[in-house]
Amino acid sequence: MKKALFTLCTVALLAACNTQAPLTQSGLNPKDFESTYNGSPTALYTLTNTHGMEVCITNFGGRIVSLLVPDREGDMQDVVLGFDKVQDYFPENNQTDFGAAIGRYANRINQGKFTLDGVEYQLPQNNFGHCLHGGPTGWQYQVYKVLEADGQQLKLGLTSPDGDNGFPGTVKATVTYTITEDNGLDIAYEATTDAPTVINMTNHAYFNLSGKPATHRITDDVLWINATHFTPVDSTFMTTGEIRPVAGTPFDFTTAKPIGQDIEADCQQVRNGRGYDHNWCLDTEGAIEALAAELYCPESGINMKVYTDEPGIQVYAGNFLDGSVTGKKGIAYPLRSAICLETQHYPDSPNKPQWPSVVLRPGETYTSHCIFSFNAY
Repeated sequence: MKKALFTLCTVALLAACNTQAPLTQSGLNPKDFESTYNGSPTALYTLTNTHGMEVCITNFGGRIVSLLVPDREGDMQDVVLGFDKVQDYFPENNQTDFGAAIGRYANRINQGKFTLDGVEYQLPQNNFGHCLHGGPTGWQYQVYKVLEADGQQLKLGLTSPDGDNGFPGTVKATVTYTITEDNGLDIAYEATTDAPTVINMTNHAYFNLSGKPATHRITDDVLWINATHFTPVDSTFMTTGEIRPVAGTPFDFTTAKPIGQDIEADCQQVRNGRGYDHNWCLDTEGAIEALAAELYCPESGINMKVYTDEPGIQVYAGNFLDGSVTGKKGIAYPLRSAICLETQHYPDSPNKPQWPSVVLRPGETYTSHCIFSFNAY
């Protein structure tokens, strides 16, 4: 009888193990992303192509959790920072923007104030006195609804009510992630509103193209930016309103160079940004087919090209990473272990009418498009 009972228990245990969801290629357990936040369910979604590229996304914040691409040896490397379970993304546990779909307004708005059609709006001041990334409960901390999902595309939707973090108008937004057969990650944004508002969406992936953020610093990687001008900032990271040529400054990446070459140069703008945390004004004139930026990792051979129809790109070189946040596989992310390339309208555009407009009105549709394309050599 004891032997029979043991056999039945063993069979039951094996059956239970066999019904568990398999791990993703990147090693994530989908069960660790099944939760709720503010009453809405969260999950993990996996996109793949026939070349083995894999992108894992959670609808909490529309976040890219992992992104696997082949290196020069054909080995798959996870090239973004993130967490192993969804609870680590919750703001009460970690206030990070890892991989998030940012809204309503990516980057900073000066003193959290702007005036639209003669009405002044006050937003949260959650970063050096300014409103950053839509405020402390921006879209990166909201649960997106899954509108469409298959093995190569994920469409997420979110409704932001009038007054959300002080912004006017009820906005309905979508972000669509598509993995392409040429090893690209295509990100398309759309939004509509029922009242005049401002909007500026982006993705905040932290890239380390070596796949080894514990040891590899992005200062060794080589960056090229299709931009002859940038927008200087003051000591609170706020754009001053000036558009300055990059020529003769540490901000000149019109010829590709290592990120670390000038990141600690004796330059007030470098000091203000604690390195690079600035917006470059792209020379692509909104053409999605024009190359906006290119990043290459000599260690892995992985190369990433960035395409966008946006006028700007924010380059943030991981200056605030300090080893205090522990991510996937128990890795504590050290200083400059990743770089963000955030396609966007310029920071604080609502207060700088001379810059491309971010105003969205009823009857209009906001669109933004970005492609991260990978190869290796």
